[in-house]
Amino acid sequence: MKIGPYKLPNNLVLAPMAGVTDRPFRQLCRSHGAGLAVSEMVSSNALLWGSRKTRRRIDHAGEAAPVAVQIAGADPVQMAAAARFNVEQGAQIIDINMGCPAKKVCNVMAGSALLRDESLVGRILEAVVNAVDVPVTLKIRTGWDPDNRNGLAIAAIAEQSGIQALTVHGRTRACAFRGHAEHDTTREIKAAVHIPVIANGDIDSAEAAQAVLRYSAADAVMIGRAAQGRPWLFRDIAHYLETGRHLPDPEPQEICRILTGHLDNLYQFYGEYTGVRVARKHIAWYSKGQRDGNAFRQQIYRLESAAAQLYCVREYFDRL
Repeated sequence: MKIGPYKLPNNLVLAPMAGVTDRPFRQLCRSHGAGLAVSEMVSSNALLWGSRKTRRRIDHAGEAAPVAVQIAGADPVQMAAAARFNVEQGAQIIDINMGCPAKKVCNVMAGSALLRDESLVGRILEAVVNAVDVPVTLKIRTGWDPDNRNGLAIAAIAEQSGIQALTVHGRTRACAFRGHAEHDTTREIKAAVHIPVIANGDIDSAEAAQAVLRYSAADAVMIGRAAQGRPWLFRDIAHYLETGRHLPDPEPQEICRILTGHLDNLYQFYGEYTGVRVARKHIAWYSKGQRDGNAFRQQIYRLESAAAQLYCVREYFDRL
């Protein structure tokens, strides 16, 4: 699969997730088989660009190319400026967020709220595409609510505006993450446009990835929540798509090695105080479904130092 001049190593993409897809997690998923990893969304509000949170989000040191950064906002001029700003910071692909269902995003008419105004969608896309010399991609939902699925119309606007790849999450904004994703709309969009289409939503296993690719005819799949605590999911899906067989699940010792490496990178990236706190949710995800996991997580939530976290993690997985 190609996005502009960039040929991806495979058709598996890590979804942008606020508070999750920081640089350590993107690098981890790339090392475990993701062909592309998209950053957390960066606001188009220039007043926020100097904040510590934004500075971390635009830190791409050591990331493998292509570096993909998602931007969010509702004003064409601001979005164009945000695209230029992020390219200056090293972005090689700009992704536009029109898929986030979060109220705080939609309340300022950004994210999936934009799907209600097709004219504004077109103005934003054209402004961003014309502002930068790198490929611009777009992430959408199937529509605003089940009675207003206009994903097909948005896809046509996107292609006409110069968007070079389109990701479709198989739910409407009103659905949030409830119910099951539908890929009928993605299938219709893929049949109607000539740009790469990426299917997103409920892809949590190798079988699900294969089924969605076959049904929708999409060029790639995007994986989000299913990769939390399971970065090796990408390598299993890649192997399964190629061979029809699964790789063995990682043993506790390997999970511990992956997790402690992830933790070390979090501490280095955020500093110990913030790193320990960011690490808590990741440790919880890695331990989900493991024996005595709840008691382990309650212990982790009380720890305040990196050394204590690492000791507790190693001791727990040694017992497993």
